[in-house]
Amino acid sequence: MEKFQKIKVLLLRAEVDAEKFYLSNNIAAGHRLRVHMQELRNLAQAVSFDIGNLMN
Repeated sequence: MEKFQKIKVLLLRAEVDAEKFYLSNNIAAGHRLRVHMQELRNLAQAVSFDIGNLMN
């Protein structure tokens, strides 16, 4: 459940940078957003792996 909580927090951080990037065309925010999305992908894969282990 800890990883799921991390996903929620990271998504909130990503939302702030997404607004800055899309609404203000802030390039640095776009870079941070890409990093957040990569971290989200990695955490999602870890959660998926954990779920698979718990189901077996």
